[in-house]
Amino acid sequence: MAASVSLLAIVTLIFSGTLVPIDAAKDGFTVELINRDSPKSPFYNPRETPTQRIVSAVRRSMSRVHHFSPTKNSDIFTDTAQSEMISNQGEYLMKFSLGTPAFDILAIADTGSDLIWTQCKPCDQCYEQDAPLFDPKSSSTYRDISCSTKQCDLLKEGASCSGEGNKTCHYSYSYGDRSFTSGNVAADTITLGSTSGRPVLLPKAIIGCGHNNGGSFTEKGSGIVGLGGGPISLISQLGSTIDGKFSYCLVPLSSNATNSSKLNFGSNGIVSGGGVQSTPLISKDPDTFYFLTLEAVSVGSERIKFPGSSFGTSEGNIIIDSGTTLTLFPEDFFSELSSAVQDAVAGTPVEDPSGILSLCYRIDADLKFPSITAHFDGADVKLNPLNTFVQVSDTVLCFAFNPINSGAIFGNLAQMNFLVGYDLEGKTVSFKPTDCTQD
Repeated sequence: MAASVSLLAIVTLIFSGTLVPIDAAKDGFTVELINRDSPKSPFYNPRETPTQRIVSAVRRSMSRVHHFSPTKNSDIFTDTAQSEMISNQGEYLMKFSLGTPAFDILAIADTGSDLIWTQCKPCDQCYEQDAPLFDPKSSSTYRDISCSTKQCDLLKEGASCSGEGNKTCHYSYSYGDRSFTSGNVAADTITLGSTSGRPVLLPKAIIGCGHNNGGSFTEKGSGIVGLGGGPISLISQLGSTIDGKFSYCLVPLSSNATNSSKLNFGSNGIVSGGGVQSTPLISKDPDTFYFLTLEAVSVGSERIKFPGSSFGTSEGNIIIDSGTTLTLFPEDFFSELSSAVQDAVAGTPVEDPSGILSLCYRIDADLKFPSITAHFDGADVKLNPLNTFVQVSDTVLCFAFNPINSGAIFGNLAQMNFLVGYDLEGKTVSFKPTDCTQD
């Protein structure tokens, strides 16, 4: 099955004020996104330098590609061995509340998968986690879902049933790094925080209550919140209450701003105004992923046609993903693109000290960057140097794109300081240049 591990946010929830039923949230609401390397994150290591954190994010990006094309041929080309994929070291985490009374859960938020699940009591096999396990018996709104329901059918190949009658629907998911989860498909109330201080309730949300979970998860998290395009993701379950609209604004990794990134829903998620560029959102299998059509990439005045990828040669030839750090292209196209960048950069070439990226330069006063534009169908997204080059040491800056054997991914470095809006009903993705450090 197509599933992935990692991405989108610690959503810090302050459960104060009035709870808002989901139907009353049509005016839109916003949650805070905290990068996994932020001081607010449980993964924060104060001994790491900013450049060390960026290198770690790049390494995680290399591993995440397996979730989009889970074959041995999907390896990113690099001169060094790939680091182990750590499932809950995605770029962002999410905190939400489950059940009645509300039980706080810290989970990976992931635009590359759909299922919302957490570790549950009793645990036949669970990885160690710092927080207590969710006990479904303690929630008055928890209900196991039977095999005969439409909700069970929504999991498609991820669901299984044994025996006759109204047996409990079971799920089993595996991920690209061989991590796994299995347990009961259930319904319970999810509470989402809001920057307005009025948390939003989503009753009877479809969740996975995991009784057998393992792999490379670590103790800081206790599950995953799927934000993909499939029918059981949080985005899809919010559905008409948000009119299929959400957006995010990612603060640059290099920023010293105290403001966090934001994830907006409903009317808050609409991207409009001057400078907006919109491109069609392509529906194709698997419906979890958000496919766009990339026509070309320009380096200065040189326009390089994108021939497509294993996702397709025309429509839907690239995935946009906020959990992958780098932007990844097929090897032949990347070679042509990097040659154009190399010709356009005024600077001194050096080796990447981490051995990951292939086009690097010494940081000095003579270093000049070319203008790079991603030409999507109907949208010319002009990228800034912070989108296209990343500092990997005190003295070295590298091109933040890399080759890949299979597929193509528009990563989060390329999306930073853009308000990126998804309209699942209108089937568009929009980009608006924005200073994401400002509220």
